[in-house]
Amino acid sequence: MTETALSARAEIADKALVRSFSYIGGKWCTADNGETFPVSDPADGAELGHVASLSAEESTAAVDAAQAAFEAWAGLLPQQRAAILRRWFELQLEHREDLARIMVLEQGKPLSEARGEIDYGAAFVEFYAEEAKRPNIEGVTSHLPDAEVELWREPVGVAALITPWNFPSAMLTRKAAAALAAGCTVVAHPSGETPFSALALAELAERAGVPAGVFNVVTGSAPTVVEPWTRDTRVRALSFTGSTNIGKLLYRQSADTVKRLVMELGGHAPVIVFKGCDLDKAVAETIKAKFATSGQDCLGANRVFVERPVYAEFCVKFTEAAKALTIGRGMDDCDLGPLMNEKAVQKQEEHVADALAKGATLACGGKRHPLGPLFFEPTVLTDVPSSALIMSEETFGPVAPITPFDTEEEVTARANDSEYGLVAYVHSHDPRRIYRLSRALQYGMVAVNRTKVTGAPIPFGGTKQSGLGREGARLGMEEFTEIKYVCRDWA
Repeated sequence: MTETALSARAEIADKALVRSFSYIGGKWCTADNGETFPVSDPADGAELGHVASLSAEESTAAVDAAQAAFEAWAGLLPQQRAAILRRWFELQLEHREDLARIMVLEQGKPLSEARGEIDYGAAFVEFYAEEAKRPNIEGVTSHLPDAEVELWREPVGVAALITPWNFPSAMLTRKAAAALAAGCTVVAHPSGETPFSALALAELAERAGVPAGVFNVVTGSAPTVVEPWTRDTRVRALSFTGSTNIGKLLYRQSADTVKRLVMELGGHAPVIVFKGCDLDKAVAETIKAKFATSGQDCLGANRVFVERPVYAEFCVKFTEAAKALTIGRGMDDCDLGPLMNEKAVQKQEEHVADALAKGATLACGGKRHPLGPLFFEPTVLTDVPSSALIMSEETFGPVAPITPFDTEEEVTARANDSEYGLVAYVHSHDPRRIYRLSRALQYGMVAVNRTKVTGAPIPFGGTKQSGLGREGARLGMEEFTEIKYVCRDWA
């Protein structure tokens, strides 16, 4: 079942990239009971195809395959694993346009953003293809006479990867490339709303020479597929990107088997704009931080604090920029596409209504767009009080709340007043203030006078309830390894 409506609507050149089956042990698998689930285009609700919905037993079979393949994969020379990953990277770039079009139809983001995500996701594969060749064996000065001491990093074993719908390609490659480079084998579960992107990556992994059982993609209901992995002692690491609530659930479910956990959870990013900064740049960067992926990004700006002397000017310029954003289907390569589902739209409506009821002012937007039920206008709220829900809950949509502040101490406390701690954005030209804020903000990442900070060479992750561990950089690969201490006496 490779000929779906998706391949026709997206004008896919390589039709074999559109897969409707799970990929386990090097084979494309239907569910034994024949069950499937539909995938639709959020722009118009049109059905794109049906994908296999596997059972818990079939999910466990994926772990069987990964466990069986582990010893041989971990035993390859690092250069051999690196060569396979390198080829996977090259294939992703060769099929960039097809991968981007698949993503646009199932996720809704604009085509240019989808192309950017393919480049971004492939960069992790390239990075870890290089890191795979540099396993860290560290000599340590011995504390014992006549003893030689070494620390080895060894792959933990089977790694379970659970990925979200907002970045269906990059979140999988960021996790999988690190795990595979470390010598782990993988069982992956993509979001049921965007499975085609993950299955296309599995097709390319097979072409790249990834051995059977090393990289498995299991589609179906998340509780059905993932819960057996949390209980399985053979699954030694679990990496999840998604909501904090689901992260807490997986944390509890994994406790009995004491897994290595890497979790990239919710965010509630503050943007802090000080007088004296380049205000036009601050507006432009905040627009990007708020409205990329239609606001459906854990790095998305969720609270905008502006120092009072430049507050009115910032609000006017930001509102004008928001009004200028284009809305449309992803294939139209607009600025904003549809939101993912009805629940996401309802949350925008709830946050807008609550803020207005508590005294905020609607500067623009505030309602669904005529294009369709899942389109929401870029929305700006000013004078938003701290008591508004949007100031404490992640919005995950195109609604920007702006509020003034008077002192550095005040805004630091307000920015830190959150259970989240993923990223914070600061706009200032005062080097001492930049240093103080970079230290004082309780976030895993701080961006100064810019929005784009992520990439393969940097450790991505947050503090507090925004997650555990780091993805990207050498640290991302080390999350899938254990340290073995060896003490030798040659006598």
